[in-house]
Formats: sequence, C-alpha cells, structure tokens
Amino acid sequence: MRLRNKPWAEGYIKENSAIVEQTPYERKGSWNSIFDKEQPIALEIGTGKGRFIEGMAMKNPDFNFIGIERDKNVIVSAIDKIKEQEIINAKLMHENAQDLRDMFAENEVDRIYLNFSDPWPKSRHEKRRLTYHTFLEQYKSVLHDEGQIIMKTDNRKLFEYSLVSFSQFGMKLEDVTLDLHALEDETNVMTEYEEKFSNKGQPIYRCIASFK
Repeated sequence: MRLRNKPWAEGYIKENSAIVEQTPYERKGSWNSIFDKEQPIALEIGTGKGRFIEGMAMKNPDFNFIGIERDKNVIVSAIDKIKEQEIINAKLMHENAQDLRDMFAENEVDRIYLNFSDPWPKSRHEKRRLTYHTFLEQYKSVLHDEGQIIMKTDNRKLFEYSLVSFSQFGMKLEDVTLDLHALEDETNVMTEYEEKFSNKGQPIYRCIASFK
C-alpha cells in the first residue's frame, strides 16, 4: 500500500533535530557524543514507523539506538514515538545509506538489526538485498569484533538466501529460528509488520550471526 504523502514531513524532521541527526556523515567516529551516555551502539536499518526502536530503547537502557529510515512519510511516526515516551537513548537519521562506512567508523557499532527488509525477489535485484555480500562487507567494517547482525523476516526465500550468504561470507550462525513467536521470547520486540504477519499465522524467521 502506497503511503500518503505528507508535505509537512521535511519541515517536521528539521524541527526535531534533537531526535533526527541532521548531519550524520559528520558524526563518523563520534556517534556516542549525541547521547547522554557513552554505551554500546545498536543500529536499525529501515526503522519504519519506529515501534521496534521505541520498544528496544525502553527495554535496553544500556544501549544507544540509531535508526535509519529513508522515507520521510514514515520517519515522522518514529519521531513522535520517541518524543512521546521521552526516550533519551534513541536517535534517528533520514537517509538512504548507500555505504555505512561513510557514516560510521570501524568497530563503532555493536549490533545491526535488519527487520523485514525488502526481499527484492527478482534475480536481477539481488545486489539490493541487505544481506548481499557487498552489504556484509560494510557491516563487518563498522561492527565491533564481537558484534552481531540480528535479522527478522516473514519471507522464507529471503531468509534462506541470507543464511547461505552469511555462511559463504564466513560468518558464524549463532541462532537460527524458524518460528520466533513459538519460542515466546520475552526479549523480542515486534515491528508493525511483524505483528501484521504474525496475526495472519505466518511464521517469523530470525537469525543471529556474527563475523567471529
């Protein structure tokens, strides 16, 4: 479903500079300076309306969360969630990040979350999948040595593709779950898509992978 255009979104993003970092490329190597406390950084690629980053930041006050979202019509909802809950350990950026290495220094990130990423099912679009090897090279560069990639999806083919991609890249698969909600994992925070798909009876797949 196509999102309704919000002509006021650009201005709203700029007005909320305390939440949305306006110059992310200048923050390379110093992201912790925009938070109240220096602590491990978790990055969510594709924040959507912000339910996940809101919930994770509230459950994990010992982490600083950064969410990347390129759609201005969506990120405004994430801004509202962070404002309403007065969350101090979550920030956003309105970017279409082509290369994370332009914004983050080596070993600056401790976790990367890939939640319900676009599966790009056509073979000619393989390079756009966020678990394609060129993206894994970026993640390896910015992640701390003990850092993790945590992926959730409802798309079985993307999940299988990603497991192969991780393995071929030499990554360690720390956890592979074919029905996340059957585990009743209390640490899991659902995204908007996750709730929608789960309510339809679709299994949610999760993988936790690392480079060591």
